[in-house]
Amino acid sequence: MRAPVRSPDCMSSRSLDTLYIKTYGCQMNEYDSSRMADLMREAYGLRLVGRPEDADVILMNTCSVREKAEEKVYSELGRYRLIKDERPDLIIGVGGCVAQQEGERILKRAPFVDMVFGPQTYHRLPEMVNRIRRERVRLSETDMPEIEKFDHLPASGAAAHSAFVTIMEGCDKFCTFCVVPYTRGPEVSRPVADVLDECRSALAAGAVEITLLGQNVNGYLGPGPDGEEWDFAMLLHAVAELEGLKRLRFTTSHPMEMSDGLIEAFAELDVLMPYLHLPVQSGSNRILKAMHRGHDRDQYLRIIERLRKACPEIALSSDFIVGFPGETDEDFEQTLELAREVGFDSAFCFKYSPRPGTPAARSEDDVPEPVKDARLQALLALMRESSRRAHARHVGHVEEVLVEKPSRAEGDMQGRTPDFKIVHFRGQARQAGQILPVRITEAYGQSLRGELVLA
Repeated sequence: MRAPVRSPDCMSSRSLDTLYIKTYGCQMNEYDSSRMADLMREAYGLRLVGRPEDADVILMNTCSVREKAEEKVYSELGRYRLIKDERPDLIIGVGGCVAQQEGERILKRAPFVDMVFGPQTYHRLPEMVNRIRRERVRLSETDMPEIEKFDHLPASGAAAHSAFVTIMEGCDKFCTFCVVPYTRGPEVSRPVADVLDECRSALAAGAVEITLLGQNVNGYLGPGPDGEEWDFAMLLHAVAELEGLKRLRFTTSHPMEMSDGLIEAFAELDVLMPYLHLPVQSGSNRILKAMHRGHDRDQYLRIIERLRKACPEIALSSDFIVGFPGETDEDFEQTLELAREVGFDSAFCFKYSPRPGTPAARSEDDVPEPVKDARLQALLALMRESSRRAHARHVGHVEEVLVEKPSRAEGDMQGRTPDFKIVHFRGQARQAGQILPVRITEAYGQSLRGELVLA
């Protein structure tokens, strides 16, 4: 921790009651935000509120992956500054990957912020808040202790039918466009026993579905209860045996660690759902090499072939970046060809933008913005059609749908098929958490419509 900065003498000693958390980014960040809420609930009894104006503590959990991430953070902080002008005893904290990158620069640029903390240090939140209130200081915690935080987190207060469990942190792949290795640190895996204990707690609280999380989740190598090192396939088999588990998922994967055992797990484990998010980023070997992805086009396609042999019904999604430095029309056409050949159910597609501190940021961003825009629109059009076909295949079939929550339309409920498609149907709130048969009657661009199959 850096030497604390003194704050104006305006901090009151009144009790803290409410917490607002603004979360950016992936499911890892959603998980982290839920654990921050658990920490603050246990330490101060804080309850979550839906508006920053109603909070005694505001926390931002940031993501540095997308374009203009830092600008978005400072823009949101400008909104919070107005609230703090009215209530000087409000505590504002900025956490996550932008906080890890920016560090003390946030405290200098936004002097109304009380604390800055990285993804690996949010377990120190109660201590930081206590010091801020007691000593009127501003704090920065951006060191990277090896996965220490999991030893300090309380039991989850969430009682949801779907639970997320982080099994490893960091990434060692160092793709040239990606900032994650610098903000989350190297890969560190949690012990198998700790992961299983958290899964059991989630199941005991009412979860029927568990999603295992990691920046490179299939790179998991953790100490097992037998004293040996367990890989991800071994962990999957152990989690699959837990009593009460109906569905098992994981994200996000890297093609370089799609092992034989992991691919075979899709054939062997009934609870492992037929869905995989496997980022490829480009279909051009030249660009894949420049991205330092560690695999080529043919290797990726062979993985897809093996996955579909093990699990013919598997749904596949991916990530693509267009306009990477040096990408030609021919390179982009190879990306389109790969997308057509695989026939993804869905994909996240982005224009390249330099991320500060990454190797690619040192290269000239030489693809003109209009060209990036045109390529992105072409890829999105292809993906929309691919997704439409994938959804249409469900029409007329009865799907086992895990009911999640009320839909926007009054009287409708929303759930997901085993292959992660969203389904809307007429239902009741009491059905949330149940797995019900739904006959699919219509397919839309991003969702399905169905009707309950009555016994």
